[in-house]
Amino acid sequence: MPSLEQIILGVPAILLAISFHELGHGYAAYKLGDPTPKLQGRLTLNPFAHLDPLGTLMLVLFRIGWAKPVMINAQYFKNRRQGTLLVSLAGPLANVLLGWLFYNFARLAAPRLPFTTFSSTLMVFLLINVEVNLGLAAFNLIPIPPLDGSHILGGLLPPRASYRFSQLAPYGPVLLAVLLISGGARWIMSPIYRILSQLLLRLSL
Repeated sequence: MPSLEQIILGVPAILLAISFHELGHGYAAYKLGDPTPKLQGRLTLNPFAHLDPLGTLMLVLFRIGWAKPVMINAQYFKNRRQGTLLVSLAGPLANVLLGWLFYNFARLAAPRLPFTTFSSTLMVFLLINVEVNLGLAAFNLIPIPPLDGSHILGGLLPPRASYRFSQLAPYGPVLLAVLLISGGARWIMSPIYRILSQLLLRLSL
């Protein structure tokens, strides 16, 4: 569990990460022709439009959690499978981008800042933002319904296999709950987080 300092500094980082993630979904859907996110007020960085109380608490305490999902209507997409895939991918990609920005800011600022309590706290805050964003992306890329990873996998599978996979959706939340309680979610997240971290390092300024 994070320290008290990490929890306090983590709250704004989590609110920003959640907002950016859901805005990514909503904006992608809107650009693909679906007005639903805009009509529901989800094209915003206002965290209160996106918060799920339990998911946010989980993020604060355990760095694993979720937001209120953006509702979309795939009927508006020219290609439903491709549109759903792109919208699902947009959320995690938004977090990776935000994590990349915070990492590079920290990397460029570190050698230029004097060693003070403020600069030390600032660096911790920047790195918490990196951790939270990569963690949220990694968690959502787990291919278990209703997480983004399940929709991404469904969009990549051949139609028949995708249909069979979609039939597992009713059991997804139960499986996810078991993984969260048992700690299995972290075990699955670890290689995804590691890949995202390596990608971030390779693309750093």
